[in-house]
Amino acid sequence: MEITLRKATQEDISFLLDLRDITMRKYLEAASMPTDPQSYLTRILLHFEDAQIILVNGHSAGLFKSRYLSELNQWYLFQIQVHSDFQNQNIGSTLIKSLIDKAKHDQANVGLSVIKSNPARHLYTRLGFEQTGESEFEYKMAYPFKNDC
Repeated sequence: MEITLRKATQEDISFLLDLRDITMRKYLEAASMPTDPQSYLTRILLHFEDAQIILVNGHSAGLFKSRYLSELNQWYLFQIQVHSDFQNQNIGSTLIKSLIDKAKHDQANVGLSVIKSNPARHLYTRLGFEQTGESEFEYKMAYPFKNDC
């Protein structure tokens, strides 16, 4: 299985709207967060310049959106969503581990937030993320930089 990333374009918006609904609706509803198309679009367009389409063997399989925040010395994972047809194939964990490796190289942390009802929190914990805070709807998590020298 070949996992690659390509920059998202406006032509991907329809795919991304469907992806958000398929992957996030039940967690958003459980948290009483909006699930209307405009709310989906607003989230998709947030930091859209950093959005990458996950490709598996050339097929669109998800969204990966991260950015380096220099003021925090942190790589921040804004979104990762893997289409249900491609879940449970270690795609998400492979991409997150790659981001962690990049952060280690940069001597930076990795941050993210996860909706409280989303079981992805367990994946993040397994990968070494620690809860650093919470809001009404989300847990804030970080993979801390550890200088092994």
